[in-house]
Amino acid sequence: VQLQASGGGLVQAGESLRLSCAASGSRLTVNNMAWYRQAPGKEREEVATISRGGATTYAYSVKGRFTVSKGNDRNTMVYLQMNSLKPEDTAVYLCNADYIHYNDADEPVVGRIWGKGTLVTVSS
Repeated sequence: VQLQASGGGLVQAGESLRLSCAASGSRLTVNNMAWYRQAPGKEREEVATISRGGATTYAYSVKGRFTVSKGNDRNTMVYLQMNSLKPEDTAVYLCNADYIHYNDADEPVVGRIWGKGTLVTVSS
């Protein structure tokens, strides 16, 4: 099971970016997916989550500006649309996914995987 985040970059305050997170693997069922961010010298912060059924949650600091959505029916792609970006949104953004993978013995393996982060830099 692999998870890949992409879409980060350098933007000016007020601009937008869309991040993508793709899960891949055989015999894979993805349930909840989430975006986190970690700024230099700060703790990792949960930004947004989306359940398999599409229910979403947001951190107070991004509510109304960020939107998390699914990219396909298999729940293996999720987007984070970030609008009205602020310098304080500068961070490495990471995604994670809760999954069930059936191994060669047909046994379910439940886990959570993290993707490598993508850097978002917002200049003032």
